[in-house]
Amino acid sequence: MVQNITQKAGAPQAWIEHIEPPLAGSASGPLAGLRFAIKDNIDAFGWPTTAACKEFAYLPKAHASVVQKLLDSGATLVGKTNLDQFACGLNGTRSPYGAVPNAFNPDYVSGGSSAGSAYVVANGEVDFSLGTDTAGSGRVPAGLNNIVGIKPSKGLLSTRGVVPAAQSVDCVSIFARTVDVAARVLQAAMGPDVQDPYSRTLQLASQPFGKSFRFGVPSTLEFFGDTAAEAAFAQALERLTAMGGVAVSIDYTPLAQAAALLYESALVAERYAAIRPFFDAHENKVMEPVRSIIARGRDFSAADLCTAQAQLRAYGQQAAAMWGGIDVLLVPTAPTHYTIAAMLANPVVLNRNLGAYTNFVNLLDYAAISVPSSIRPDGLPFGITFIGPCGSDWQLAELGQRYHHASGMLQGALQLPLPAPEPIAGLADSGSRMKVAVVGAHLSGMPLNGQLTERDGRLLQASTTSANYRLYALPGTVPPKPGLRRVAAGGAAIALEVWDMPQAQIGSFLALIPQPLGLGNVELADGTWVTGFICEGHALEAAQDVSEHGGWRAYVASRKPN
Repeated sequence: MVQNITQKAGAPQAWIEHIEPPLAGSASGPLAGLRFAIKDNIDAFGWPTTAACKEFAYLPKAHASVVQKLLDSGATLVGKTNLDQFACGLNGTRSPYGAVPNAFNPDYVSGGSSAGSAYVVANGEVDFSLGTDTAGSGRVPAGLNNIVGIKPSKGLLSTRGVVPAAQSVDCVSIFARTVDVAARVLQAAMGPDVQDPYSRTLQLASQPFGKSFRFGVPSTLEFFGDTAAEAAFAQALERLTAMGGVAVSIDYTPLAQAAALLYESALVAERYAAIRPFFDAHENKVMEPVRSIIARGRDFSAADLCTAQAQLRAYGQQAAAMWGGIDVLLVPTAPTHYTIAAMLANPVVLNRNLGAYTNFVNLLDYAAISVPSSIRPDGLPFGITFIGPCGSDWQLAELGQRYHHASGMLQGALQLPLPAPEPIAGLADSGSRMKVAVVGAHLSGMPLNGQLTERDGRLLQASTTSANYRLYALPGTVPPKPGLRRVAAGGAAIALEVWDMPQAQIGSFLALIPQPLGLGNVELADGTWVTGFICEGHALEAAQDVSEHGGWRAYVASRKPN
């Protein structure tokens, strides 16, 4: 249920553009009633994308893929938020639009580069927001502002329509005040995109870690003299142990070595490549220290990049050994807090310190979630991050929600208790079952129905979609299959069946679904939503619209000779 939240007076520096009137999404959907903001390196049709550089600004021709998915799911877009210029930084002070303050103490940094996106969530101005995360920008601002930050597995969310920072390791990240909201946004936004060169179809783990689990802790920890942060992390270890976790010391050396490569090797050349034409023509329009960091990318050869990539692979091989002894890795989200004044006086070193536990995650293809842990005696938040292998996103969300509720924390900078925890979408629970709507070859009596029945699938009801869909016959599919598409106008009700099956069987079922088909959210005739088959839009361009038949079974029957 959407909460009625009274917004606190926010910081104008957190916003670059308020969208007036707000851009409303679909009238119904799994995110209906939720308001969101996006970091201003993410495209929204009709509003300029600046990446916090006015001279770079352009008008996009379409929404970013993830923005369109969220609008289609019912969320309302209210604005674009401030960031460290070109998403280069972890502190939120590197913007000509002003330094974004911390939601708890305006003298302190908010964390970056997704500074504004975190602030407006913590302050209650939106229900959730999108950031980006290359080196920790979807986690550090969450930890410093007492909110949840999901850093998905690479490629799980499309980055089409996002100004790249380092494209091969970029992720769109999600901020919310609760894990439940963040996980629901992840479910709505995820999915492969053939127009994104780094998008991929991932098989996400569907079993939770369980009541007893092993969590890795770096054998050496650095808090840069911040005893309050050190004490807060010790408290987090005690809480996680009380929850059933068993601490396991891990060698942090290969992780730290991998992290160092991001800025201290030829890998930094990818940041230069991301904006090369603009940077070569307008270098003096880029603020320091962003300019110097990006300019270093010119200094490396292709051979240097090959060497750096080989080093990264070697560190990844060394680090992989730790997963044999742990289920999840635990680190402080950020090792300390800094004032804005201190950051401006020493911007490179202090920024690097904030990323002490973040830089390696995308480089080594891990997933992560930052969750609030405690409020320090000085009134500043402290957060922890759970890190898992690629595809552990739902597992991390479930553990993160358990921990967040065990902490007893309030939501963001608001005086609101956490709502009751909710089941995490896509994650199996003992004995639980999941509804799946089918519209084509999986219908009763159709060629692929056995894929449901052999997994203990049970037919619950025959129904139709809402009158907002079109059905297409996909060419060249064996057996013949349809594609279902939600449309804004001119739709029809399409016959379907709702089945359920054990959650534990969903993974193997997903593995049988070929592109361009996949599972998403489908609206039924009664207005409820259920997981069902959807189709990627590009595959429908050459497909025949068969909606006039009212369903796949009727269309197939019409093709049979009399």
